[in-house]
Order: sequence, then structure tokens, then C-alpha cells
Amino acid sequence: DVLVNVGFSGTGGGFEAFCAGETHISDASRPIRPDELDACAENGIDDVLEIEVGLDALTVMVHPDNGFADCLTIEQLHEIFRTDGATNWGDADASFPDQSIALYYPGTDSGTFDYFVEAIIKDVDAVANHRGDGTASEDDNVLAQGIGGDRDSIGYFGFAYFQDAGQSLKAVSVDGGEGCVAPSFDSALDGSYPLSRPLFIYTRESFLAEHPENPVLRFVEFYLDNATALVKDVNYVPLPADRLQAQLDKIEPFLP
Repeated sequence: DVLVNVGFSGTGGGFEAFCAGETHISDASRPIRPDELDACAENGIDDVLEIEVGLDALTVMVHPDNGFADCLTIEQLHEIFRTDGATNWGDADASFPDQSIALYYPGTDSGTFDYFVEAIIKDVDAVANHRGDGTASEDDNVLAQGIGGDRDSIGYFGFAYFQDAGQSLKAVSVDGGEGCVAPSFDSALDGSYPLSRPLFIYTRESFLAEHPENPVLRFVEFYLDNATALVKDVNYVPLPADRLQAQLDKIEPFLP
């Protein structure tokens, strides 16, 4: 038997532990950054292996009684979430009511936060920053409860948590320049949803090469062999067959 310790952290915090040699596998909702790879290398970890395991549609949500924010452009999202940005809905769109905006978003250690900063904040203005007011939490359930209980709310997190929330939240379609697209399994799979993104696990090639009966290799093999069913079970989007096979090919050289 093998004891598996599972810790809770945002993607950034997970990479800190991984690059410090404290973990064997790190989940991530964004790719590892060059500075994080440098931190790994400083600790002698130069064999990082990236494995895609599923897809997500980062979902922007408002209170279900919000009758005007059905679709927002990348530029409007930027205006709402950037530092010194919109403080009421009318600032984001002249057709919206003049009522305050209440923000809910993941904490700064979250890969979802990092992804949103790159895809929305920096994409429009490279020197802009994400605003720091509002409610930030690493716990998506806290965000879901906040958005669902605040009529002025807007927030974002992963598609799976939106699915779990049911009718208590309203998803906002996003216009990336080619019309409004709602977050869904299909739009994440075909890439038409502007905020679709891959999900990853990270490990080390040296961990996969350990024998005999390497538990890390066996865990990763099990993970990929069952990825389609497991990802569906938690309301994320499975990889297409060819992309999943490409991940299996990464570990094939280590299999006995």
C-alpha cells in the first residue's frame, strides 16, 4: 500500500511546493511559467514533465436576477476587473444601469486568477493590473455563494463549479471579437469559447523512472487511462482522443 497525501493550494502555491521538492505531482489550471521553471532548476529540478488532463471554460458569472449582462466583451471585462476600472455597471456599458459592481474572484495564488490576468487584463493593456478590491478567495464555493447572494455581483472561476452551483448563478457569454459565445462543454472542446483553457498535472521524469513498481508512474498511468471518465465526473471537459493519446505517449517510455 502507498500513502497518498493530498494538499489544497492554488496553482502558484502548488508550483512553489513542487519546485521546492515537497511534492511528486502538482495540479495546475495554467502552464508553468518560466520563472517557476527557473525556481525548480535552482533546486536541481530540471526534468519537469507537463501532462494535459482535461479542458475548462473559465466562466464569468453574475447574480441570476441580472437582466442586462448577458454577454460581455473582452474589453468590458478588462474595464470591470482592471485597477482603477469601472465602479458601477454603467461605466462598463452606457446601456447598463448606474448601480455598483461587487467583484468576486480567485486569490492571487490561483491559476485561474493568473489565467484571467493574462487573457483579459494583460491582453488589452500589457501594463494594467487586476484590481484588488472586492472579495478574493481560493475557495470557489465561497465565490459561488457570494455571487449568488449579491445582486450587484460579477465574478469568475472554473466551469465545473458553475455547473455544481446550478440555478444560483448566471453564466455570461463572452465576445472575443467573433460574437457572443456561452461557456459549455462543446465550446470549450472546439475552442470557440474565448476563455477555454487546458488543465494539467506536473511531475518529474525521474519520478516516473523509479523502479520497481513505481507508485508515481502507476498513479499517472491510472490518471490518464481513466481521464475521460474522471474529468466528466467532476464537470470538466475531457481531452479529444488525439490529445489524450499524446499525453499517454509522454509516459510510455517509462512503462515496463
